[in-house]
Amino acid sequence: MAGTETAPAGGRRAEGDLAGLEAGLDALDSVQVRRTPLRQVLLHKVLPPVTAALLVLAVWKLLVLAGVTDDYKLPDPSAVWGGLRELWLNGTLLDIVWTSVSRGLLGFVAALAIGTPLGLLVARVPLVRAALGPILSGLQSLPSVAWVPAAVIWLGITDAAMYAVILLGAVPSIANGLVSGIDQVPPLYLRAGRTMGATGARGARHVLLPAALPGYIAGLKQGWAFSWRSLMAAELIASSPDLGLGLGQYLENARTDSDMPGVLLGILLILFVGIAIDLIVFSPLERRVLRTRGLAVR
Repeated sequence: MAGTETAPAGGRRAEGDLAGLEAGLDALDSVQVRRTPLRQVLLHKVLPPVTAALLVLAVWKLLVLAGVTDDYKLPDPSAVWGGLRELWLNGTLLDIVWTSVSRGLLGFVAALAIGTPLGLLVARVPLVRAALGPILSGLQSLPSVAWVPAAVIWLGITDAAMYAVILLGAVPSIANGLVSGIDQVPPLYLRAGRTMGATGARGARHVLLPAALPGYIAGLKQGWAFSWRSLMAAELIASSPDLGLGLGQYLENARTDSDMPGVLLGILLILFVGIAIDLIVFSPLERRVLRTRGLAVR
């Protein structure tokens, strides 16, 4: 009699434990993604970099007032601002910036189209990995400026030489980023994909790339950084009136004219474009991917 009474109670407890376990797993799987309030965004995302920039300007101004060096070596911030205002009033500022940005983005898209399948090939074919893996790592550590003389000899002082330098600088970073992301994909995902028929190109599209997305995006960010640096090096060295006036050539022209405010302005514009592209394109993309995986809450 006692046995018949305790069995249902034990069964109810087991059912309750199972229900609690399922509820806990559901709670872990459901990631609450909430839009960050504007006030919090301004406080935590906008205010710190603005404060840092103001501090740099304040230190710069204090150094000028203290006369730590000659004016032609460290001009007043107002002189740099005057140069920026002059470019804006002349209508050449946006043209200079767009000349370089359009080259950089086009070269990056080409590097993306080459680096992605190359990374997949290296990650999934052991023989290709053994042959090309060390070469890609070596190319990634090679300064992009080293390719400029060779590109000029091969292709002349043309846009083709600029794009060649960008590709040689960015493709290894994108490919290595994808390889790193694929190496971190759990084997269980691949087996599950094969079980459901996702093999070959379908498996790469529906299993490998989505699972490796965080590492892939990190490689894209690094690839853009290499693209931008490579382009600036090419524009500095292989400057020509036929190529149009980009940021690198503007910087070189200012150096030739011993125009230190122009030099600093060119450096600041190059820095600004690099930061802006990261904040507008890559950081939101990275946050979105991390949110969908429950790795970021805001």
